[in-house]
Amino acid sequence: MKRRNFVQSSVLAGGALLASGVLKAAASDKNTSATAGKTFNLNYGIHDGMFKNHAGDDFVEQIKFAYEQGFRAIEDNGMSGRPVEQQKKIGDTLAKLGMAMGVFVQPGLSNDGNMLASGKAEHTENFIKSCQQAVEVAKRINSKLVTVVPGDFERRLPIGVQTGHVIEAIKKGTAIFELHGIIMVLEPLSDNPNLFLRTPDQGYEICKAVGSPNCKILYDMYHVQRNQGNIIPTLDLCIDEIGYYQIGDNPGRNEPGTGEINYKNIFKHIYDKGYRGVMGMEHGNAGKGKEGELALIKAYREVDSFM
Repeated sequence: MKRRNFVQSSVLAGGALLASGVLKAAASDKNTSATAGKTFNLNYGIHDGMFKNHAGDDFVEQIKFAYEQGFRAIEDNGMSGRPVEQQKKIGDTLAKLGMAMGVFVQPGLSNDGNMLASGKAEHTENFIKSCQQAVEVAKRINSKLVTVVPGDFERRLPIGVQTGHVIEAIKKGTAIFELHGIIMVLEPLSDNPNLFLRTPDQGYEICKAVGSPNCKILYDMYHVQRNQGNIIPTLDLCIDEIGYYQIGDNPGRNEPGTGEINYKNIFKHIYDKGYRGVMGMEHGNAGKGKEGELALIKAYREVDSFM
């Protein structure tokens, strides 16, 4: 081949490769922009601080940013501790954007101060008072879901007696929530071995005994994985008593895709079962800064692409 023809062929080939690369990049950008802001298939609820690098420290501004990214819900464990005016502002913002409020934690009680398993009157009285306070918070933010943790074991008592005490206390709290259409969701935890409620089957037993649609299980998949695994089979066993889901990969308790849990399969399973409520994003960001927040959004786009 003559040198001139070789050069021309090389230039044309290089141009074709460059054009191909540009087209692929453009297609990728188009796909990204096509999903940016699109509502997710499941209703993932963000936490305060999740998008602070993009939106600042004000949770209201973070909520607005999350809405722009396609999220349509929040949850806030610390809602009860916020000033009343801030609670109202968050509630108003959610109403204007058409976003849902997931769970907040029952106010005024810690695990060691909420030993319902003991059967002691003071613990039951404090629990009932806390339920009444939760109703007032729920009204300000238009919430229908309250997280409840029964507290620690009372190891001097047989487990059946402890369970009976918890059931009786939960019945009294549920009676308060029933008057206001609020659902108490009991959360099995893996944080330490002293906690009474650790597995979904325990929660199932309690909910069946209470016998109210206002008492359900909070199925936090991070804790289920740490305590026992078998997330999908256990979910199926307890599904008629599950009222809420929370997300967190393990190890690390960060966004889906950063650990061992196959959330894409799990989310498809939950969707196919008909659940359309809030899915609480109770986890941290694996990455730092704005890049970490964008990576989190990308991770949810990936695991939500089960349709």
